[in-house]
Amino acid sequence: MPNTRSAAKQLRQARVRTLRNRKAISRLRTTIKRVRHAVETGNREAAVAAFQAAVAIIDKTASKGIIHSRTAARYKSRLAHQVQGRGSAQ
Repeated sequence: MPNTRSAAKQLRQARVRTLRNRKAISRLRTTIKRVRHAVETGNREAAVAAFQAAVAIIDKTASKGIIHSRTAARYKSRLAHQVQGRGSAQ
């Protein structure tokens, strides 16, 4: 329980940011799953299209500071390997 007005405001702001970040991370994970599903089904065109959409969302999430830039690079690299057929679809 916050003791001051400024602490109460910080708590409110943190809750709003947490919800916003959670929504962005959920969207990110969903798009990554779409790419992996397209790879698993063998639909190359759908996999490439889903990969391009995922890269845009990964970059946007990283630019907002929700995930680290190196984490974004790692996600994109692993997805690219999977789409190209060189990696495992974990």
